[in-house]
Amino acid sequence: MENLLQQISNYGFPMAVSVYLLVRVEGKLEYLSHSIMELSKVIESLKGIGNSS
Repeated sequence: MENLLQQISNYGFPMAVSVYLLVRVEGKLEYLSHSIMELSKVIESLKGIGNSS
């Protein structure tokens, strides 16, 4: 029983921190992906404007 508690204390905290960080990073990656898509649309529209001159 004591061995089990020791294993939980040794691995539980790092696992909880890892899950927390992965959840935070996932949201930021989604935001960055959306921003990149919007940027590519703007670049394409600017290319179209530059070619029409």
